[in-house]
Amino acid sequence: MSDTENRDVVVLRKKISDLNMKLLDLQSQRAQLVIKMAAIKRRDRLDLFSPSREREMIQALLQANRGPFSNETVVDLFKHIFDVSLQLMRGSNGSGLEITSRFDLPPITVPAGDVEFGKKPVLIAGPCSVESEEQIDQIAKELAVRGVRVLRGGTFKMRTSPYSFQGLGNEGVRFLGEAAKRYGMASITEVNAIHQLDICVKHVDMLQIGTRSMSNFELLQAAGQTGLPILLKRGFAATLEEFELAAEYIYKTGNQRIVLCERGIRTFNSETRFTLDISAVPLLKLRTRLPVTVDVSHAAGRRIIIPALARAALAAGADGLMVEVHPQPHLAHSDGKQQLDIELFDAMMVGLKPWFGD
Repeated sequence: MSDTENRDVVVLRKKISDLNMKLLDLQSQRAQLVIKMAAIKRRDRLDLFSPSREREMIQALLQANRGPFSNETVVDLFKHIFDVSLQLMRGSNGSGLEITSRFDLPPITVPAGDVEFGKKPVLIAGPCSVESEEQIDQIAKELAVRGVRVLRGGTFKMRTSPYSFQGLGNEGVRFLGEAAKRYGMASITEVNAIHQLDICVKHVDMLQIGTRSMSNFELLQAAGQTGLPILLKRGFAATLEEFELAAEYIYKTGNQRIVLCERGIRTFNSETRFTLDISAVPLLKLRTRLPVTVDVSHAAGRRIIIPALARAALAAGADGLMVEVHPQPHLAHSDGKQQLDIELFDAMMVGLKPWFGD
């Protein structure tokens, strides 16, 4: 290469470097405008991302493109700029959700009856299904004297098989609510359809949205509009982002009384019913302002490992546990293998003394 060619390269490199600096300055100016735009949209409760606006900008860029870049390259370049800008609008964690952890807002605590999630660990216990008035009364009495503050019981059972026990429905909701009140407990039951909300609002203190309903967005919104606290379970194939977005549907109704529940995800492992994603507990507490609980019974599917999973969940920072307890698990109408009897429940609680005391 000749000296002249070297000088030409140096000159061109200098021009390219100057343009790099100008591009950086322009991108910085653009970023400042994006930040201002985000503040206005948050103030006015507008969506941060507008697909129609992005399409409009890309179309204008393609019409102005005179080469040498192809249209595909122009789209790729600016899509990356738009994606980075959206992350900037959403903040440091990239979510932009109302439930997101923020330095200027405290964690959310959720009252349910006389219980408050987000302070001391809360224990939710009771049978998989409300099978009769006598059964739920018996287990409520046993759990209440052991300090359990929240009574659970399935009343509308969403079962994999249509031939499995489907629950007592409205009658079961009434039995559950009355038993809980009788022994000074709060009550929670799962809803899986909008028409079930009215009876639950009359009789229980808290709603549960189960794993199969996490993506039922109409139900999430309708449940949120009841004003009752809601325990939202993670879908067994859902990412944490999808889980958080489901919670956001409830939050956007104006109902901030949301408790997240990790209940195990589906993996290749066949030794347990599901695989407890223990890492989800600290991650959700870092990423959101909401209390995080763990359903150790559904994650396990086997009563023998429930105490160990309970200790692991609390050690990971869980704000509470959900445990299924039945007077006679071997006679249970549903999921008998994952329910503890009173004797096993007592043994489990010995190991949980560091969190729940005597």
